Amino acid sequence: MAKVLNFGELLLRICPDVEGNWLKNNNLPFYVGGAELNVATALALWGIPSAYLTALPDNTLSAQLLDYIRGLNIDTTAVQHHGDRIGLYYLHQGKDMKNAGVIYDRANSSFATLPTGKIDWEEVFKEVSWFHFSAICPALSQMAANLCLEALQEASARGIYISIDLNYRAKLWKYGKEPLEVLPALVGYCDLVMGNLWAAEKMLGIPVPDYIAVQDKKELYLEQSLKSSTALMGLFPKCKVVANTFRFDYEQGVKYYSTLFTEGHLHVSKEYRSEKIVDKVGSGDCYMAGLIYGFYLRKSAQQSLDFATAAAFSKLFVESDATTVKSEDVQQKAAAYEIIESIH
Repeated sequence: MAKVLNFGELLLRICPDVEGNWLKNNNLPFYVGGAELNVATALALWGIPSAYLTALPDNTLSAQLLDYIRGLNIDTTAVQHHGDRIGLYYLHQGKDMKNAGVIYDRANSSFATLPTGKIDWEEVFKEVSWFHFSAICPALSQMAANLCLEALQEASARGIYISIDLNYRAKLWKYGKEPLEVLPALVGYCDLVMGNLWAAEKMLGIPVPDYIAVQDKKELYLEQSLKSSTALMGLFPKCKVVANTFRFDYEQGVKYYSTLFTEGHLHVSKEYRSEKIVDKVGSGDCYMAGLIYGFYLRKSAQQSLDFATAAAFSKLFVESDATTVKSEDVQQKAAAYEIIESIH
């Protein structure tokens, strides 16, 4: 079976508690992650041939990390040894990556400084049928943005299916470029685009009326999803699938649903709600993995959407960057939180 190659920066997430007890206890929980590695981990767990391309320094810590990744059944043969440091970020336990409290320590990392012309793409793309990356990659540096473009050109030339997650991280865009100056050229190579309405607005210039969020009505979100998805495909003719997630955090908990637009039809998922969750990090990555899983196995658009949505929601109850919920358990675990009266 052909592999899914996931391309992005490996990160270590450091999790100090909000109260600061880590200082007294000399103890800091951490997790191995990074958006694309989270996708690769979920796919490997679900039995899809999964590979990972990143850059790491050539030292004993990297060797231990690669052993760990291989232990997850992820192919690491494409990993490049380059540079001197692994990216880090700090996030209080239970908080979200978009939270103002996230602290990045990724400048001049091995991945952010990997130049074009270094990777043997002929070798890397052997037996690869799907290439996935996220908008976090070109946010890191101009070198990373250049490398993304090189990777997409090489993948496209080989007829490899390409997907992108439009993750927007405002704190990462610090090298003088705005997302709108970089992302359209990359998305032009993509067959599947996943994100949300506001990421597409910020990164691709597809407008979202202010009243949508003010009125906060599901029917308006779904209507706008159809409009935004149609506009995206009009701007980027290679794109054949657009997915939008809707996760809303309230004092009384979280609600989650998503849409998938393809072949002129907007598919809508079930809606899930919960008063309590465990870890917000990585739910979007799990959703992306769910879409890849569905389309890789040639499931229908609705089946792929339903699995991805349930996978993302079930990830909210897993305390790590990547899911540990097996594919056969995904929809069963989410079913207890389904809202029957959701709009279809």
